[in-house]
Amino acid sequence: MKMDAMTIKKASAMPAPTWSWLKMNSVDIEVPDGLERRCRVEIEAAESLTDNMKSFEGALAELQARLDEARAAQGAAADSRAVVRAAQGVDQGAADLDTPALSASERTAVLSEVAGDAQRDFETGVGINARSYLNFLAGGSVVLAAEEGAAEEASIRVTAQAGEASGASVDVVAAPDSALTLTVSLDSDASEPAFMGSTLRVFAGARSRVDVTVYVTGSDAVTAVEDSGFVLDEGARVNVRHVVLGGRFAATGLAADLRGDRSRIDIDTSYLAGGSSQRDFNYVIRHRGKKTVSNMDANGVLTGTAKKCLRGTIDLTHGAKGAEGNERETVLLASRGVDNKTIPTILCDEDDVAGNHGATIGHVRPEQLFYAACRGLSQEQTEALFLSAKLEEAALTAPTDEIRAHVIRLGNQIIPDFEEEIA
Repeated sequence: MKMDAMTIKKASAMPAPTWSWLKMNSVDIEVPDGLERRCRVEIEAAESLTDNMKSFEGALAELQARLDEARAAQGAAADSRAVVRAAQGVDQGAADLDTPALSASERTAVLSEVAGDAQRDFETGVGINARSYLNFLAGGSVVLAAEEGAAEEASIRVTAQAGEASGASVDVVAAPDSALTLTVSLDSDASEPAFMGSTLRVFAGARSRVDVTVYVTGSDAVTAVEDSGFVLDEGARVNVRHVVLGGRFAATGLAADLRGDRSRIDIDTSYLAGGSSQRDFNYVIRHRGKKTVSNMDANGVLTGTAKKCLRGTIDLTHGAKGAEGNERETVLLASRGVDNKTIPTILCDEDDVAGNHGATIGHVRPEQLFYAACRGLSQEQTEALFLSAKLEEAALTAPTDEIRAHVIRLGNQIIPDFEEEIA
């Protein structure tokens, strides 16, 4: 059965519409017309990961019970801040001149802080509409759950042939003191329109370690969506690596709730875009626990008439004392026709925190092009050098031989004899 074209509107939306006036607050994802739903997903995991009764919802419920118990034990008085009164619509009369006017996003944020509901606050980077579509393509979610103290590995492979839409939906639960390494590959060499994607819900239990690596290596005819949401318990450590190399349009989104004290997430993103391709990234890190740490690092190359937008939001919420959030991006614009948007945002409602952001955006200078031309290189060949360097790095650091082969195949399509260069 073939499906009609559809548009996933306002995907990858920033939590506060800071840049809506520049029309950069979100993106619309176009799903091609006439695609056939075909779930081409392979999951490799030990039986110990799949043969259990654990669930993402159950892990969140256990966390919520502990949070509620701790809050009750503290016996804290009702929050009387003016911003809370404004969000709750409490009328203090004309004498209360301190009650501020709140935007819709500010009101939502304040009510979230007051409620302290981890289940209701859960979100993914691309958003609920994209997650629902990917879950539909997958036909439901698969649960991978690591037992307490265990060390596990798993891999997910999503492919799509021409005229197909394929998606994976996976929940990951890492019990306290466990370690889980997950590799996700989104790959397609389709010569005609196709869609592929994955959506992850990850719960990192107390003192657990979760490592996630995602490679996107689709052809120029493919639309790819990689969506994920993380909840971190006390002392949890999460490392995420995104390598986005291919696809006509590729959307990558991640949202993280650092709910537990001293939890930490590190995100390393590497990307390239050439021709008329488009890359869209949305990262939202909510610091809710004390002494939490986040680091977002992105590095990319743009050539041709490619377009890229990266939204990075660090939200230092009320009560997250001692939290530290950092975001950095380095972009090389290898031609004048590219369109780059870098949108770092820090939201803060706490004084004892640190938030830092920075971006380095550089062009290939005319004298560099002249130097290359003097050695017989055209502008296209010079741009290919930068692409080759990014592809070579991705191939050499690929977690599996299969993913390395995907990178080499993509490299051969972009750069003649790429495989020989890295042999």
